[in-house]
Order: sequence, then structure tokens, then C-alpha cells
Amino acid sequence: MADNTLKIIHFADLHLGVETYGKIDPETGFSSRMVDILKALDNLVDYAVDNGIHLVLFCGDAYKDRSPNPTQQREFARRIKRLSEAGITTYILTGNHDLPNALNRATATEIFDTLEVNNVHVTSKPGLEYIETPGGPVQLLSLPWLRRSNLMKMEEAKNLDMASLFQKMEFVLTNVIIQNHARLDPELPALLASHVWVEGARTGSEKGSTIGREPHLLLSNLIQPGIDYVALGHIHRRQILSENPPVVYPGSLVKLDFSDTDEEKGFFVVEITSHDDGTRRTNYHFQPVPGRRFVTINVEVQPGDSDPTNSVLERINRVSSDLEEAIVRLEVTMPQEAEGLLRDAEIRAALKPAHYVTVAKKIIRTVRTRLGNDISAEAITPFEALKAWLDTSSYSSEKKDQLLSYGTSLIEEVASQIQQ
Repeated sequence: MADNTLKIIHFADLHLGVETYGKIDPETGFSSRMVDILKALDNLVDYAVDNGIHLVLFCGDAYKDRSPNPTQQREFARRIKRLSEAGITTYILTGNHDLPNALNRATATEIFDTLEVNNVHVTSKPGLEYIETPGGPVQLLSLPWLRRSNLMKMEEAKNLDMASLFQKMEFVLTNVIIQNHARLDPELPALLASHVWVEGARTGSEKGSTIGREPHLLLSNLIQPGIDYVALGHIHRRQILSENPPVVYPGSLVKLDFSDTDEEKGFFVVEITSHDDGTRRTNYHFQPVPGRRFVTINVEVQPGDSDPTNSVLERINRVSSDLEEAIVRLEVTMPQEAEGLLRDAEIRAALKPAHYVTVAKKIIRTVRTRLGNDISAEAITPFEALKAWLDTSSYSSEKKDQLLSYGTSLIEEVASQIQQ
């Protein structure tokens, strides 16, 4: 019996429909951000077709929200169809953004099952499946996003507070792993695929949506004997939580916002080799895809700067080679006296090579010192100001009297010169 290698692509969090920082693409009429995502997905499909991939495993969140428009669904389906026609098996896991807001309503990805598209499997229920691929059969223990509403209809969960409900959900997910792990065939490759937050994972651009208000799994619950690879989705930051077996978040396929600025985006290629002695070995590597850059330019205008526009332009010029077709955020911090000196038209012209520009100005307002009893320095005489300041100081009484005497003499001298 010869060695056999199963070749897999693992990706997640496509979020087709995100249009932030985009504009209308003149060739397609789509948002340019949608074009970015589709180009990345095309890159993945091309790689799968050209490199003999047997299984494409997508771990959830095909769309930005649960109600994608027909154009978004059509464009996603076109890419899945290419995989199907190439004989590549595709497995689609349901993520939290894919779920409808009511029970018994279909998810947008269920259409592939309904139409019985060849080589395409969709699951929104946890369990164990045996999937046939061109590289042989594989066992797939799936944990799609678990809805709270699925548990709240259970009698024992009806009166639970949110924290207790999350604990119940975590128990259910862990129990699914334990029960189905016992059913695994040790002679076949086994994958665990989940759209979930794993405790200890570093968050990315998704952190402002649900992270922190949802159940999570312990990493130890995912590391089980006989599991060759754990494919995760939901966290947008690429990371490897364990090496044996590999427990992997591929991250989002493209950069979605400025929190992704420094992260290379793409997908993982996984090879599980079954040896003739009954053992298996898993190898994997990250495959980057080209994508649009996010660039942040920080400028701090100094007090007394007579030409803050020039200071901003000099800073922009230093990174000019990075601006072409990039999404650019210019952040200018300046004293309030410089606020009216910025020539916005010149700054916008310097940023013209960028694809999209957002400008934020942080104005440092002058704070007037207040000297007790809510009296501002401008509202009292110099002598009163000196005395009020000495009253609030930590000097000794003797030192205060001495300073007050010197100060009074100086004030009187200056006043005398002004009168002359």
C-alpha cells in the first residue's frame, strides 16, 4: 500500500459585502472593496485548480451580514462553481454572520445543498461527517456557530442569565467534540472545523462586533488524539495556537480595516499524508494573496510652526512610494493656532495616488491655568496672581514672603516703566 496525501485549502472570514473605504469600480459597477475580496477569492480558486487540491475547507462568514444581496450571492456562487466543475470538494461551515435572525430560516449558503451542487457540502449543525474527496475520504467533525436561540428553547436553559447561558453553550460544544471524537475511524484522516472564539486567541478587525460577548472554547478541548488538523474561523488575525495537532486561524482573506495594516493575508495549504504503516503526518504552510495596502500617516505639528501644511507635505513625501492605490489614513495633531493654516487642497493633491483617503485632525486646545476658587489667570491683577500662586505652592511661609516681596518689586518696576 503506497503513501497517500490529501491536499486541503483552509480559509475563513470572507465577509463579502464589506464596502468600508471603497468607491465604485468603473469596470464592474461594484464597490472596489468587493472587487478586492473577489480578486483574493479568485487567487485561492486558481491555486486550488492549478495545484491539485482535493478539499477546500471554508470555516464561516461568507458574507458581511445575514442578508447578502443577489449580486454578492451570484459572485460567491461563481467561484464555488469553478471549484465544483474542477472536481474539488468544497465544505462550507456556517459562521455567525451567515445565520438568519430567526429560527427555521435558511442561511444564504444553504442554496448549494438545496440545488445539490456537485462536490459542495454545507453544514449549520454540529456533528461528524464522512466526506469523499478526489484524494480519498476524510472525517470532518464540524462545530459551526451555535446560536443562543437553539439553547433558549430548551427547558433547562429558559431562565439562565447570559453568563450561565454562555457556559451552557460551551458545555454543548465541548460535549459534541467528546462524543464525536469517540466515533472517529483511526484509519482515516480526521479534521475538526469550527467557527468559534478559542480562549487565548488574539483578536483582529472583528473585535468590535461580538468578541467578549460570546461563548468560547478552551484550546485543550480542541486538541484530541486522532485529529490531524483543527481548522478555525471567526478571528480575523492569522495565528497558530498549537503545533501538534495544528490548531489554526487563517484570518480574514483580505485586510478589512486598519487593524489589519501589518498582517499579510491569505490561506493555509494543508497536506495530510497517510503512510503504509498506518501513521499519518500533517504539513501545512501559509499561502499569501496580493491585496490592497492600508497606510497610516501620523503628523505632529509643533507649536510655532508658521507653515504646518509644509510639515504635513514633507511627511507625506517620505511615504509617497507606499501610497499608490492604498487606503490611507492621515492623522494630524496640531495646536489650535495652526488649525486655520492647513491648506487642505494641497494635502489632498499630495494624497491623490491613494485609492481612498481619510483625514483626522486632533486639535490641542490651550488650557488656561485656574488659580483657586475657579478664578482664571486673566481675571486678576499680576500681584493677585502671584499671591494666589504662592498660596497654592509648597514653599515655607518664610520663602513665600520673600518671593512675594521680590515679585512685588518687579511688578511695580514693570508698571512704572509702562507708565513712562
